Order: sequence, then C-alpha cells, then structure tokens
Amino acid sequence: MAAQNETPVLKAVTAPFPLPRVPTGNPGLDEVLFGGLPKGRTTIFSGGPGCGKSIMGLEFLVRGALAGQPGILVPFEERVEAVRANALTLGWDLAALEKQNLIMLVDAHIDHEMILSGRFDLHGLLAIIDGAARFMKAERLVLDAIDVLLRYFNDPAREREQFFFLNDWLLNRGLTTVLTVKRSDFSNAAGRYEFLDYLTDCVVHLDQRVNQQVATRRLRVIKYRGSNYGRNEYPYVTGPGGITVIPISGAELRHKPLGKPVTSGQVQVDEMLGGGYTQNSCILIAGPSGTGKTTLASIFTRAACERGEKVLFVGFEESAEALTSAMLSSGTDLRPAIKKGSLLPLTAMPEAMGIEEHLVRIAKAVDEFAPQYMVLDAMSAVRRMGSDRAAFDFLVRLVGLSREKGITFLLTNQTKGNEQMGELAGEEASSLVDTIISLRYIEVGGETNRLIGIVKSRGMKHSNQLREFRITDGGVELAKIYVGEGGVLTGAARQEKEAQDATEYRRTVAVMEAKRSEILRRKAELQAETARLTAAVEQAEIELTQIEIEQQKSVEGQGRRFAMRGGDGFVLVDTQGGI
Repeated sequence: MAAQNETPVLKAVTAPFPLPRVPTGNPGLDEVLFGGLPKGRTTIFSGGPGCGKSIMGLEFLVRGALAGQPGILVPFEERVEAVRANALTLGWDLAALEKQNLIMLVDAHIDHEMILSGRFDLHGLLAIIDGAARFMKAERLVLDAIDVLLRYFNDPAREREQFFFLNDWLLNRGLTTVLTVKRSDFSNAAGRYEFLDYLTDCVVHLDQRVNQQVATRRLRVIKYRGSNYGRNEYPYVTGPGGITVIPISGAELRHKPLGKPVTSGQVQVDEMLGGGYTQNSCILIAGPSGTGKTTLASIFTRAACERGEKVLFVGFEESAEALTSAMLSSGTDLRPAIKKGSLLPLTAMPEAMGIEEHLVRIAKAVDEFAPQYMVLDAMSAVRRMGSDRAAFDFLVRLVGLSREKGITFLLTNQTKGNEQMGELAGEEASSLVDTIISLRYIEVGGETNRLIGIVKSRGMKHSNQLREFRITDGGVELAKIYVGEGGVLTGAARQEKEAQDATEYRRTVAVMEAKRSEILRRKAELQAETARLTAAVEQAEIELTQIEIEQQKSVEGQGRRFAMRGGDGFVLVDTQGGI
C-alpha cells in the first residue's frame, strides 16, 4: 500500500484525444472550425442585425437534415411561416424536409401585447422540445434569438438562473445546439448577456462593417473549448445556398509546383522571359495608365484560347463589350473566343458589391467554368472595394485559389508614374507573384515612348535589359536593343541614330568597293607585266638555244675538216672555251 503522503503520479498521454465534432456542412466554416461544432455542446452565433446569424443557424439544420441528422428550429423572433418563406429564397424547402421528419419548426414567437401573469420559466418550452426531439430522434437544435426569450424574465439574476438551467438541460440531452444572440460589437462585449459567452463552449461572432462606403462582412471564432481553430477574421457572404465562408488557412501549403513555360502570345516577349510564362504561376504586369497592360493580357488570353484552353477574364475597369472593342485596335480579336466558350468575361464595378461578394463570385466562376488561366484587370481597382488591407486579403485569397487549383494567374496593376521596381506590386504583394513585368514611359527629345523590362521570373533565365515596344495594328512589336552614349535610345532619337549609322555604313561600303576595284586593277596590271616579262625571258631562252645549236654545228664542222687534213697546224677550240 502506498504511503498516505505519497504524491500521485499522472500518466503521460502519448497523443491528444480530439474533441468530437459535428460538421456544419459548410466547407469554409468547417475549415475555420477545424472540422465543425463541438458535438453535444452549445455554440453561440452572435452579431448585429443583418449579419446572417439566423441564416447560419438554419443552414446548420438544413445541411444536417440532408446528411440524415434530424434537427429542430425554435425561432423566438419570427413566425414559422416567415421562416419557411425566407428559406425558399435561399433554395431550401423546409416544408419538404418537415414531411420527412428531418426538420421540425417549433413556433415560440411571443406576442408582445401578451400580459405576463405569474412566474415565467422554461419548463414548458423545454418539455415541447424534449418531446419533439424524442419523436424525430433529433441530433441538432437551433434556438434563434435566445436574447428575445431571456428579456421576458425582466430580471438579470433570473435570466442567468434560467440560462444555467437551459445549458444543463441541453448538455444532459446531448443535443448539438446553436444559440443566436444579438451583439453589434464584440470588442465591447460587456453587457446584459455577457455571461452567455462564458457558459457556452464555442462562440462565433459575425460582423458587418462599412469602410469608405463599402460594406464588408467578417467572421471570427472567439472561443472553442478543448480545440484549436482558425483565429483570424474570415470574409463571408450570404446568398442562395446559405453562407459562403472564404478561409485562407492552408492555401499556400496546398499549391501546385510551377510547370512548364507557356507562350505569352508574343515571341519577343517570350524571348525576354526565357521561354514564356510559367504554368501554375502568378504573373504581374505593372505600369502607368496607357502603357499596354491590358493589351499584353489580352494577347496572352487570345493565345491560350486559340490552343483550346479556357480563360476567366475578371475585369474591374471595362465591360466585356468595351474590352473586346478596344483590343481590336491592336489586332487582338477576343470575340471568337467568347463565342466559342473558351473565354468567360466576368466584369463588375469594384463599388458594386463588397469584397466578399466579389471573391465568392470569382470562386464560383472558377468552380463552374474550370479555367486553366485567370486574368485580373486590374489589381489597383480592388482598392476601391475597401481598405488596402481588404484589397491585400482579396489578392492573397485569389492567388491561393489559383495555385491550389493549378490555374496560371495573370494580373495587371496600375502604378503612379514610373515607380521603383519594389513598388510595382507593393512590398506585401510582390512576394506573392512569381513574375513581374514592368512597363514604363521614357521621355526624350519631346517624345514619349514605352519600355518593357522583366523585374523577376522565378525559375526562368530572363533578360535583364529594357526594350522599347510599340502597340501596332498587328499587335505588340519589340525593337532591337540599341544602346547609345547616353543609354537606351528610343523613338526619333533612335531613328536618327539609325539613319546616321546607315549613312556611315553606306559610305564605308563605297570606300571598300573602291579599294577592291583598285586591288583588282593592280592585280591585272601585275599579271600583264608578269606575262610580258615571262614572254621576253622565254624569247631570250629560245634565241640562246638557237645560238648554242649553231655553235655546236660550227665545232663539229671544224673537227671533220681537221680530220680530213691529218690534224696538222690546226687547233680545236670547244664551245666551253677549252682547247
């Protein structure tokens, strides 16, 4: 037996036991909650008016019912007829689910003209819920606008007492419960119903705010007992199908690696890039207004569509008709691609909706259209949807979405004048993109010309030189690199220098031709003189030979005569001067 004063030893747990969860059926919300709501426990959805608390609670029931998990809705603020009608606008037929005993609506709406008499408590309501739960074997429960019910106690102490009783009752029944409660600002949460947050196991706060006349919605998990969860704010929208939550968690960890080069649609630009744009990458074309950002993006779009691939073109500056009409001046006709169905224009004014609606609209188009490429024109317009931070979050989520799905993402950004390289995309956004193309103006001799340069291109051996380019009827043309004494020459200065070089070249060619003619003439003279001297030498040799023959004959004659006379008194002399 162990000694009484011996300290008990706790056994180490080799691995943590995960808290049982119930999926909400909303993919984005489940990702933020790391799997769903705590099973058999109570969760609060809090927020101000119009933020979607009731919709999120109702969606929790509908998704569960469609998955075979019956649920009960108890609205304290709306009549059940209104709930059914509102649900139809979201695409949910509650009446059909009620007939299948998958959902039950308990009308708990309290008439405000009713006079309370006696001591009011929750026993009667809970008895009704208990009977309904046993009948349909319910696993989920939503008490919508619980704060409306608690106000009828008209006593803060009584409210706390009844809510303690309600919470214990729910835990004993093992129902996964959602309570919705009104709260406009969680940062100033201290108030009449602050105690709700401490008693429940999970608190999700919905927030709707207006910044620069643009409404935005954010969701944040305040607490989750016994579990980890996404701790940031996440954008969401309400609409047909319920709540769409757009988390960013894990997006960068699932993106696909960079692929092979794909043409930009312009051979000379491909040469500067070292082969073209890299598939599955993010490309940024940045420059002042009018430098040709949209033109380059449209040329890339047309080339992709001509290969039979799909392009989603998101435009925030021009309508689809205005874009296709404007690009005709550069010889880029996007109308056949739209007609064929390989190009889907998705245009809207940035101020037309909140940044979340824009994001969900694009994400939905990506899921339905399944493009290989996406173009965003322009990133600078996104700032008009709200704050700079909201614009950055929008960009991060689009980049994460495109990389996760293997989409090559090209976006344009309008800069203020010829900004420095590091300011083309901003210090935060520049690290997200793989390729940056800089377009700029250069003013020399009263002229304004365009320059293009590659700032960076991951995984590619790209050019580090600036090139002059022109937008013509046949598209984009890049001039050859021409460097003068003062740097790169463009426009009229380039043409003047090229004309001077051409004149100098022609003069040099003429001098060279004259020298060649002189050399040929002198060679001819030399050959003629050589021939004349050779002929003279040959004639002298012939004459010498003739003389030698005659001399030889003379000697031979003398010898014969000498022999005939007996050799007396004669001296023979040979032709070599001997005796």
